[in-house]
Amino acid sequence: MSLVFIGLGLFDVRDITVKGLERARECDCLFAEFYTSRLMGSDVGEIEELVGMDVRVLDRDEVEGSDLILDMAEDCDVGFFVGGDSMIATTHNDIRLRALERGIDTEVVHAPSIYTAAPGLAGLQNYKFGRSATIAFPYKGNVPKSGYKAVRENRERGLHTLLFLDIKEDRFMSPVEGLECLLEVERLVGDGVVTDDLPVVVVGRAGSSSPEVRAGRVGELVDCEFGGPMHILIVPGDLHFLEEEALQMFGLD
Repeated sequence: MSLVFIGLGLFDVRDITVKGLERARECDCLFAEFYTSRLMGSDVGEIEELVGMDVRVLDRDEVEGSDLILDMAEDCDVGFFVGGDSMIATTHNDIRLRALERGIDTEVVHAPSIYTAAPGLAGLQNYKFGRSATIAFPYKGNVPKSGYKAVRENRERGLHTLLFLDIKEDRFMSPVEGLECLLEVERLVGDGVVTDDLPVVVVGRAGSSSPEVRAGRVGELVDCEFGGPMHILIVPGDLHFLEEEALQMFGLD
């Protein structure tokens, strides 16, 4: 009996790898979670049609607050679909480790990831990225500071920062909301990290036939309108001349 983590890729069902599709069809039952990431170009019905099996979508409590997946994997071969690459979220790694502790065989089937897609689309060099972070929705009036701190630490080292935008049920944080959160933390902290002149890259709908890449300054982008979700922000650090040329092509003055 086993647990197979299967990445779905970036945008729609066509992003799953051949290996991922083959392994999914060999499983006895299939689960999925879409609260850490989501396929904006396909719904669960299209996944079921492609695989030829039912897929049960789990919420956060069923994934993180119960042993449902592990209990099933002790009796049969279980496939677990996740958006993007199957091991990006710490939640999935925790489940894998708990499965190994229970003597359950595990397998990881990788897929395209935003970690490589966004830098590639923006023309930035992947090895020059530092710690990534998520800009979370404000909670009870408090704006989380993790994204701001990551930008500060990485820019002190000359590194780029990849900033995920929060997902809450069917609400997707927009690039403007993300920038406004960073500016709000700046007003509270006052370290001079996120100013109107700070360069930022917005990457939207990576993996689709019409991805969006727009570079500019915070003061400009915070007033812009962007297309449909999902988006991710990149705050550049020190730039190679080829990276400078790329960002100029995408709108950075």
